[in-house]
Amino acid sequence: MSENLSNVEIAQNLNETSMDLEARNRSWRLEILEATLLAVVAVATAWSGYQSARWDGRSAESYAQAAALRMESDEESNLGGQRRLQDVSTFNAWIHARAQGDDKMTAFLERRFSAEYTTAFKAWLLTDPFENPDAPAGPAYMPEYVNSLKSKGAEFKTRAAEELEEGKHSREKAEDYVRITVLLATVLFLIAISQRFHVRIAKLGLLGLAVVATGVILWLLITFPRA
Repeated sequence: MSENLSNVEIAQNLNETSMDLEARNRSWRLEILEATLLAVVAVATAWSGYQSARWDGRSAESYAQAAALRMESDEESNLGGQRRLQDVSTFNAWIHARAQGDDKMTAFLERRFSAEYTTAFKAWLLTDPFENPDAPAGPAYMPEYVNSLKSKGAEFKTRAAEELEEGKHSREKAEDYVRITVLLATVLFLIAISQRFHVRIAKLGLLGLAVVATGVILWLLITFPRA
């Protein structure tokens, strides 16, 4: 009888030992999963922060470039306006000198026109403006007249608008990576909360949610543009 009891006790001890080993194995696997998740989240957080800083830098650079181009645009446009005003004033003086028959003065004033205005002036004269009522009012209204400074100012303005748009785009990308960082912090919270639970189902549920969230975040990081 005692021998039978001894065999029963041995069997119970073996069963308990087997259950303890199985529990330890499950606990060990969960710890490996947690450690892996923590490592992945740490690397992803560092990468997201790095990309956010890079996009912020690009945004600031684009904004600065846009401001510089806008200043160049204003400067060129102002110079273009001054040149046009000078040409028009010289042309008005030329009209007055011609009306008085002062050929010497008209020749002098013609030499004072800018190169661009001179081209338009010669084309304007070919329209016989003093006899042709349909002729343009002056060289400035001729299609040959091109104010290069004004055109350059408009070009700078267009480039400034493009740089500004690029800055906004870079800023949006930086904010996307900031949102990713917040999501990664949520994953860390889930992992930390799971470690407080001793109920296996609750722990597995939280870790499963963390795994899914980490997978989605990694997919987003792969598809997001990099600076």
